[in-house]
Amino acid sequence: MLQPKRVKYRRPHGLKYEGKAKAGTSIDFGEFGLVACEGNYITDHQIESARIVLARYTDRAGKVWIRIFPHLAKTKKPAEVRMGSGKGSPEGWVAVVKKGRVLFEIGGIDEKIACEALRLAAYKLPIKCKVVKRTKALSEEERLKMEAAHASSLEAIAEEEANQVETVSDTGNDEPQEEKE
Repeated sequence: MLQPKRVKYRRPHGLKYEGKAKAGTSIDFGEFGLVACEGNYITDHQIESARIVLARYTDRAGKVWIRIFPHLAKTKKPAEVRMGSGKGSPEGWVAVVKKGRVLFEIGGIDEKIACEALRLAAYKLPIKCKVVKRTKALSEEERLKMEAAHASSLEAIAEEEANQVETVSDTGNDEPQEEKE
């Protein structure tokens, strides 16, 4: 799961997610993006599950950019503990997402596949999202670079599938039969 390597404070104050996002509102890397229509906290598990949906639906073709990161530690007090006695211990990590923030970007694949993958990834998130297309046109050089990266990833997948070795059994208990002379 995503989490910071180190933080200045172990138990931070909560950040507000109301209002519009100041940064991260344009699609800068890919061709299509998933934009938040409302604000909320998004946990590291939710980000990971959306990333898995994008990777599986596109057969790991193209490139996916995750534009949010869970920097904020959320705390929770144990069950059946009385009020007071300080703040609870860190329970998990969340990303603070405001309205208009680009959550994921995808590029190097067909438009229908990219839009459907982003739509399916939006189901995994606790907020309403919309799929948007890049408004700034890609230069010919950037487009060719993205297509070359897509082609190289397809070649790597095909090479990996060709190099698979047959196993005798999945349990490892059976030993391969030796040839008798």
